[in-house]
Amino acid sequence: MSDAANKRSPAVIWASTAFVLVWLLIAAFPFFWTVWGSFKVEADFFSKADWTNALSGTRTIAETGSAFTLRGYEGAWIEEEFWRATLNTFIVVVFTVIISLTLGTLGGYALARSGYRYAFWLLMLALVFRAMPHITLVSGYLLPFFEWNLWGHLPTTIIVLVAINQPFTLWMLHSFFLNIPKDLDESAMVDGCTRFQAFRHVIVPVMWPGVITTGLFSFLLAYNDFTVTALLLNQENQTMVPKIASFLGSVFEAGNVMFAVAAVVSATVPLFILILFFQRQIVSGLTAGAVKG
Repeated sequence: MSDAANKRSPAVIWASTAFVLVWLLIAAFPFFWTVWGSFKVEADFFSKADWTNALSGTRTIAETGSAFTLRGYEGAWIEEEFWRATLNTFIVVVFTVIISLTLGTLGGYALARSGYRYAFWLLMLALVFRAMPHITLVSGYLLPFFEWNLWGHLPTTIIVLVAINQPFTLWMLHSFFLNIPKDLDESAMVDGCTRFQAFRHVIVPVMWPGVITTGLFSFLLAYNDFTVTALLLNQENQTMVPKIASFLGSVFEAGNVMFAVAAVVSATVPLFILILFFQRQIVSGLTAGAVKG
């Protein structure tokens, strides 16, 4: 094929670049608009008279003397103690990811190396549970949790999130283990390793990108969950997402929407940092799981 055939025309390059830029603008605009609005007062950010007040900060200047204010962040983090919800979220996420990956790597490895037919049916059963709505699964836990006085505690929520997340973890890690040749296990055991030593010292380092990728998705499940945490935790032990919802109030009590806006920004920024930091591992893990080893 000639060099001329490999070169794209300037029109195609400009069209592709314009499409990507427009797509990025549409995708990123809501986040940047929310970040901007979190430094305004409600009368500006949700102005019905003139939406440009959110840009100029007319009411913000009148109320605070500056075009930008930290009232939303102070109200959320200090007055409403959003830091407690952040700490609870950190505890739930860390333990959910650790337990899910521990059980998932052991279970995925066992199913991938098993030659029995039951491994396939176990994975099918796991897929059925993964496809069920979370509210359906959580409702089955409520009665025993109330009877055993377990409702409202973080460990209870962690157990349920692990149970919900485990089928996905098993499926994903199982696919990674299938792409690793069994010769590696056998060679390690010939050299004197036990099955577990071969798994720990030989197999896990090879599939580390897959572990990171699966861990990230487990993190997102626990971090962004609303249904499980809202149903199983009380007001004192709320995580970030239910806490943000509580800032909006209800038909019976008033809320403070700017507290919610500031809390949304606070909860979203760590996700951007995480994705940027682990982007290479994520891409590597996803592609590794799609390519036969």
